[in-house]
Amino acid sequence: MREREDEWTGLMRSAMSGDSAAYHRLLKAVTPVLRAAARRGLARAGQPVDQSEDIVQDILLAVHLKRQTWDINAPFAPWLFAIARNKLIDALRRRGKRIFVNIDDFAETLPGEAAEPTASASEVAGQLQTLPARQRDVLQSIAVESASIKDTATKLSMSEGAVRVALHRGLASLTAKLRDQ
Repeated sequence: MREREDEWTGLMRSAMSGDSAAYHRLLKAVTPVLRAAARRGLARAGQPVDQSEDIVQDILLAVHLKRQTWDINAPFAPWLFAIARNKLIDALRRRGKRIFVNIDDFAETLPGEAAEPTASASEVAGQLQTLPARQRDVLQSIAVESASIKDTATKLSMSEGAVRVALHRGLASLTAKLRDQ
């Protein structure tokens, strides 16, 4: 480990002196280490590791843009890992706290949605008879016979607006009566 850090420091010093081949070798050497660190950091935070490549790219870009801030007399690895740590924290903050759970593992143990209680046709027909005649006729025409509002208005000699009002009131009344049962 110490040997690798010394090698990185030497490569960075050469890169700072203008050796582009050393800079390229340095970036190739640190990338797998950064990738593993990003994956570990994401996993430790309970996040999927599929974003690790984006974090590695952010780290490498920051290293490139901030390389002039590195002290040539200091070891390179602590400087690099400080950037990596900060970029990981930034990525986690951007994502927010999300917990991913694979539902396939326990889907059979989850309760299904409770079925809405429904009224039988005879119950609906019985309650329909208790509505005022105009509301009953409108509901019968639209809901049972599937007539349009326009056709119902013509058939019952009503305006379309009056049909809509009677439909709404009839449905509200019918719903309330069926709910009370």
